[in-house]
Amino acid sequence: MLLIGARLVPAQVVASVEMTDPTLRALQEKSFADLKTVGQNIAGHQFSFPFYLSRRLDIDEKIQKRTDQHSIRFEHYNGATVIAISGNYYGAYAADKFNDEQRARQTFQDVVVPILKAVVPTFQRNAAVQGYAVEVSHHVIGKTMGMPIERPENLMVYFPQAAAVKLVAAENNLAMQGALLDADVMLNAKQLNIWMTDEEQEPPQESELTPAEVARTTAPVAISPPANAASAKRSHAETDAPSQPDIKPAPAPLPPPPPARDSSPQALAELQSSIQSSSNHMLKELEPDAHFVTYAPPAFIPFHHQVYLELSMTTVLAEPTETSRYKLAALAFDEHISPLIRRVLTYFPGDQNFDGISFSTTVRPRTKPGAPAAKALSVEFFFSLEGLRRYQSYDCTGQQLINDGIVLINGERAGLDLELAQGSVKP
Repeated sequence: MLLIGARLVPAQVVASVEMTDPTLRALQEKSFADLKTVGQNIAGHQFSFPFYLSRRLDIDEKIQKRTDQHSIRFEHYNGATVIAISGNYYGAYAADKFNDEQRARQTFQDVVVPILKAVVPTFQRNAAVQGYAVEVSHHVIGKTMGMPIERPENLMVYFPQAAAVKLVAAENNLAMQGALLDADVMLNAKQLNIWMTDEEQEPPQESELTPAEVARTTAPVAISPPANAASAKRSHAETDAPSQPDIKPAPAPLPPPPPARDSSPQALAELQSSIQSSSNHMLKELEPDAHFVTYAPPAFIPFHHQVYLELSMTTVLAEPTETSRYKLAALAFDEHISPLIRRVLTYFPGDQNFDGISFSTTVRPRTKPGAPAAKALSVEFFFSLEGLRRYQSYDCTGQQLINDGIVLINGERAGLDLELAQGSVKP
């Protein structure tokens, strides 16, 4: 019975003889057993709606059941050797309730993440695999002349190896977001950003949902306590305590945070258009020192209810591979980021319609010839424009700028003391 059942499961791995590139064909043949295990893991996952591996996208489910489901193969993507997996997902989104980013995010969570969790652990130590490309077709329900029309939509996500490993190890949305910063996301061949926020929008009434939407609005929402809860309790206790003449007066309350800026895709696109000329000049003139990532041009991202201009770059340090991550982050700021800050600000003078700049860098310790490549470190510095202006005018130190900003190391928030970190010897 087991043998009969095995024959009924469609094969998922592309046969090596079908591949014309000799290098990819050799890799496919050498890794066939591992690829087959990956296919079995994907087939064993319970997706919210029917999912089929397939090299043909945008086909009817009845046809898909009779179609070749060999999909897992090696391919080239932007010069990298990747494992490519594609398939059709028969979940449908109502276009008037889910925008482009929301549809992409949901399919990413429901389909792409399980696929990556099935493949990355098997190939994360394989030096021949430099990344993973997953393409999924889902459906969108809209209306044309009052009549419901269902159309396919294709999501493609590419993760470099290091970012994919970080993604599958992520335990929260913030860590997943850190991995996504190094990914390429395309929706119908157009570049798109996916934002894994911890805040969910209020779902529509159940009576207004399609079956696909009902399944997508049942996830629990974590509510964080108000940020001022501790200070409110402290103020209440101080009010009830007997007055004493030598007690210092309580500090003045902090000013309320600035109102959340519009971070809709339309607003971000308008912002992008408004700074495109300055951005192009900056890329051209600062590239020799900044080492910008060519496939990730400056782009606006929402973070903490504000909008930041993200600059993606690479930092290479002459440090041994066992160097502490905190030391690497501190050196990246001192030797690479801080010398760029004043030069970057010259392209964005005066008042701007965004809140800050994110200097996002992949830190790579320089290794000796012939030695294995060191593991890259993702470090993101989020600085407000106000803080950057103070630093620009020499009214604060680099340490004060960091203290007022937010630092993420491999997607996790970290405190960073420049002097202490650079004296650290423990990894």
